[in-house]
Amino acid sequence: MSPDTRHESVLIPGTLPYQGRLKAVVRHFFGLVIVGVLIGLACLPLNLVDRVQEQLYALLPTSATTGWGGQGLIIALLPLVVMPVLLLLQRGPWQAGAGSGIPSTMNSLEDPSRLPKAMAAAGTVQRGVLWSIATVAMFPLGREGPVVQFGAAVARACHRRFGSWLPSLSERQMVAIGGGAGLAGGFNTPLLGAVFMLEELTADYAIVTIWPALVISVAAAGFSNIGGEPMFGLGVLNIAAPESEQLLMAIPIGIVCGLIGGVFNKGLVWLTKRLAPMVRARPVKTGLCLGAGLSVLALLSWGTSTSDGEALVRQLIDQGMPNAFSSDQKLVSGVTSLWITIVRVIGPMLALSPGVPGGLIDPSLTFGAVLGYTICAIVGVSTQMGIGLGLAAGLSGATQLPLVSIIFSWRLAGDQQLFAGVVLAAVLAAYTGRLVCRDPVYHGLSKLQSAPRL
Repeated sequence: MSPDTRHESVLIPGTLPYQGRLKAVVRHFFGLVIVGVLIGLACLPLNLVDRVQEQLYALLPTSATTGWGGQGLIIALLPLVVMPVLLLLQRGPWQAGAGSGIPSTMNSLEDPSRLPKAMAAAGTVQRGVLWSIATVAMFPLGREGPVVQFGAAVARACHRRFGSWLPSLSERQMVAIGGGAGLAGGFNTPLLGAVFMLEELTADYAIVTIWPALVISVAAAGFSNIGGEPMFGLGVLNIAAPESEQLLMAIPIGIVCGLIGGVFNKGLVWLTKRLAPMVRARPVKTGLCLGAGLSVLALLSWGTSTSDGEALVRQLIDQGMPNAFSSDQKLVSGVTSLWITIVRVIGPMLALSPGVPGGLIDPSLTFGAVLGYTICAIVGVSTQMGIGLGLAAGLSGATQLPLVSIIFSWRLAGDQQLFAGVVLAAVLAAYTGRLVCRDPVYHGLSKLQSAPRL
């Protein structure tokens, strides 16, 4: 029997005896689990680095009533030194590690001839190291770019090395599944991996990709968070709000978050395009200007503009907004909330636009949570509900991925009682964001990456 004939017989279970079919299914299942475990282990170092931000964030004042300490000032000024170094590395020996990782994965799925370069081990590792440096320096960016890249690269390597164990999946399908599984591993959210694959990376809704994606994502999530990631990463809201109240508040929160998310999307793509030639020609000068901008935002926002934003959302859930809303402080706290929202939009744009590896999921979740909290505080209803609705709406407005946003917000802040409000807020935000910017953000960035350099 020729190799091609053997391969086809595995693809058609009816051509094998019962024991042969059972053996093939078992081997296929264990092959998927092994891929998921390897993706999880590859994402584990990134998750450990991400936790450093929690300790560093505790050194910042995060409130106008608290003064700056020496350690906090050093943290706020780190971007001045780190940003030029990162841009020098990205312009020189580590060019392959620049950028989010998701646009290059999307482009390679559109054109498989790009897969070898996009999924190369050297560039993947470089992207992880660059992101780790930026994360420890408290840059306001997320980690979905590197984890998606890691997942896709590991899945492709496994398919090339152990293809006989995964006979029903093409290389392109494995890359898409691996990218989604990397996201599942990065955020301990198994279902998110399959949904992200379907909603963003591929339009292949066949069962041949859905259930393998679920198996790999579960294994990746289980092994990427050994020893620490909580079931609900940001906390539990525990809200018993009637659906009528949820739906009523979902309308302003969805529309406002969609507008801000669309502006964030459009601004990030525009600034990335404008900065690209400047980064290539003058990396140090550009890095100093951007680093200074991040440091100024950190100093003027008591440190709330720094890090990926998860610590700030936990602060909102557990303690409320700095200068919390009360009868005699509504104006002050309202202005505070608005200012924090502004810096949480501008900061990630400054950090991501020069090509520093990272992601925008955490930043968009954060400004959405702040907006939802503020709107509900002004109206006089539960701010916890505002956080839950705002998480989904902020992410959906920025990415135009409502399903991903709904699942993500539930997993990060567990409260299934907000089903109706979260769905409406996410859908309204996605539609509103699309009115502001037609292209979803990762599609816009992938077009820039594919465009020829002038």
